[in-house]
Amino acid sequence: MFVRDIAANDLVGWIDQQLRQANQPDDTNRLVRSCAALIEPLREIYGVSDKVLTMTLSCILLSAPKRYDLWREVGGSMIAVDSLVHNFLHRTGILRRFGTQHGYGPACYQPGKCADIIRCVARQIDARTFNSTFPAVFPRFVQHAIWRFCAQNGLGVCNGNRIDDRKSCHNIYCQVRSNCDRIALYFSK
Repeated sequence: MFVRDIAANDLVGWIDQQLRQANQPDDTNRLVRSCAALIEPLREIYGVSDKVLTMTLSCILLSAPKRYDLWREVGGSMIAVDSLVHNFLHRTGILRRFGTQHGYGPACYQPGKCADIIRCVARQIDARTFNSTFPAVFPRFVQHAIWRFCAQNGLGVCNGNRIDDRKSCHNIYCQVRSNCDRIALYFSK
């Protein structure tokens, strides 16, 4: 019904129009604004979370033909925060260091929270060192790398299956141990 009623049966045209209207080349927040131009109207679809919207739109935008440069740029800036990514930021102490401790959920997308932290980290990493076709700043790549580090079907290092969430992590072989605060997710009584 969204495609029929809001996008006038032209989802591609609607996406293109939303991105063109939000794209202000001189604005330092143009990519955040462009993401919001797509996500905010789609939030009206019952039962669809920011995470699902971001993951879906990111895939669509990143796979666009080369002539859709703006689509690919916006897709690369989209960050999907799931519980693995949020819990990684909590366990490592990153949320505490930024003074943004919060529970997993919609707060992860609020200013200064999980998604903004990942954007900040992405600006410090030149993603072209991993693949020369990547943009230099690639937040979606950084978010996905965190997810793969944690996910059971990825490296499976930092997750509730490996770590008792009531205690701090004791993995002495973890690649990020020297920078990790090893904070328990839940405190036992």
